[in-house]
Amino acid sequence: MHPNAERVQAELKARGGVGEVVELAASTRTSQEAAAAIGTTVAQIAKSLVFLAGGDPVLVIASGIHRVSLAKLAARLGAAVTRPDADSVKRLTGFPIGGVAPVGHTSPVRVLIDRDLLQHQEIWAAAGTPHAVFRTTPQELERMTGGEVVDVREEATSPTFPGRP
Repeated sequence: MHPNAERVQAELKARGGVGEVVELAASTRTSQEAAAAIGTTVAQIAKSLVFLAGGDPVLVIASGIHRVSLAKLAARLGAAVTRPDADSVKRLTGFPIGGVAPVGHTSPVRVLIDRDLLQHQEIWAAAGTPHAVFRTTPQELERMTGGEVVDVREEATSPTFPGRP
C-alpha cells in the first residue's frame, strides 16, 4: 500500500473509523472518476478541497456533484478565500490534489463539511493518493474530522442545466 494510504488508514483507526482504505487501478482523482471506479454516484463522493482564508488553510469536504461557493465560504470564514496551487496543497496537507484525504494531514487544517453530504447513508472519500479511497458515513466523517457542518454549496445558476452546479 502507498505510504500516504497507509497513513490515512492508520489515522482512520486512531480516530475510531471503521472504513478500510482501498487502492484501485483506476483513477479516483476526480469525483466522476472515483464514482465510476467504485460503482457509486458522484453525489456520494466526498471531495476534499483546500482553500486559503487569510493565509490559513481550510479543508472543505463537499459532495462530488456540487461546486463550493467562494462567496459563502468567505462570508463564513470572515476572510478573502483563494485556491492554493498544487504544490501548496501538497505542502499544507501532505497529499496531492486528487488524493487529499479528510484526515491524516501533515499540519492542522480547519475542516468544514457541506451539509448536502448529510443526506447520504454512505459516502466515499480520498485516502491519500489519486487511486485510494475509503467508505464512511457523513456522521463518522464529521466525528473523525471535528468538521463543522455548513452550507457552502454554490447554488445552480444555469437555466439551460437546472440543478447543475
